[in-house]
Amino acid sequence: MLDWDDTPATPTAPRAQPATPTAAAHKVPVMAAAPDVAGATGLEDVQMGARRIQVDDKKIINCRADLNQLVPFKYKWAWDKYLSACNNHWMPQEVNMSADIALWQDPNGLTDDERMIIKRSLGFFSTADSLVANNLVLAVYRHLTNPECRQYLLRQAFEEAIHTHAYQYCIESLGLDEAEVFNMYREVPSIHDKAAWSLPYTQSLADQTFHTGTPENDQRLLRDLIAFYVVFEGIFFYVGFVQLLSFGRRNKMVGTSEQIQYIMRDESMHMNFGIDVINQIKVENPHLWTPEFQKEIAGMIREATELEIKYAHDTMPRGVLGLNASMFNEYMKFIANRRCAQIGIAALYPAAENPFPWMSEVMDLKKEKNFFETRVTEYQTGGALSWD
Repeated sequence: MLDWDDTPATPTAPRAQPATPTAAAHKVPVMAAAPDVAGATGLEDVQMGARRIQVDDKKIINCRADLNQLVPFKYKWAWDKYLSACNNHWMPQEVNMSADIALWQDPNGLTDDERMIIKRSLGFFSTADSLVANNLVLAVYRHLTNPECRQYLLRQAFEEAIHTHAYQYCIESLGLDEAEVFNMYREVPSIHDKAAWSLPYTQSLADQTFHTGTPENDQRLLRDLIAFYVVFEGIFFYVGFVQLLSFGRRNKMVGTSEQIQYIMRDESMHMNFGIDVINQIKVENPHLWTPEFQKEIAGMIREATELEIKYAHDTMPRGVLGLNASMFNEYMKFIANRRCAQIGIAALYPAAENPFPWMSEVMDLKKEKNFFETRVTEYQTGGALSWD
């Protein structure tokens, strides 16, 4: 234990200067043990005498500045999204599930097709957000070399945990077979195919030998960011969103639908943050956005759209809730065009229209970037959504 009475009365000798003369003389940080082609990680040695961080030192990828210094902000949009997310904190237990439980337990409350939709949706969502969280924690955070973006990633990772909690809460409340629902991504082909599609894009970035800093690897990172933010969160969630929100519009499974609306708002912010990151990387590294690379990305989006349409047909063999599977053929093509426009790719399905205009009221698809400002069924900490 320290005894402050024993502190020497005379000043101690000045601290030694850094052992690296060049770094000390020019007052620049030393990136100890970092490969020449890689960006900083935040784990570099603390360099005494290094100059203060300037805004222009910051970059989304391949930054060599000290990542432990949050300010000065360069990407204010990332910080604003972090603050917006914090202002909209919620917990699954705040949502009343009693009406859902009563309806689920009523033998005549829901049709078999309606029950299958709910179980399949929870089956996909319950593991999907875990896949997203693994991607963030094990791969994306390591390669984004900007502290304000990392601050948002930390918040997003927490929100993914809340989403997984929410699905577990719904499954437990309804008394579903937890093992069956959580294992659907290994038992139901249409759910498996979406999860299996995404995994290679996490595995490549999680490779400890992978580092950004070359055009090939930077393109690889950009591709994998598009796979998760544009495809997985921006396409693969949307059939389930429409289906579960349709229950709420008909005053069925209102608690589950409310959970999904909270989740959808969070996911919309996640997707828009990712799109901002992707577009900023393009601005700072225009050499990556080649015609060949754009063709590859368009192929990814088309393939993912077909998988989501297949999932819609699998979960809706017959019409239900005023929906039918063929409507999702059009809707997912509409969504795919929207995603292409957001990252600067030509529409894949030019004639596609939105067959669910009410979804625009719920999420404001045409103004996703500003959905907090549109105040459509706004929620704040501890608040509840209204279906009016």
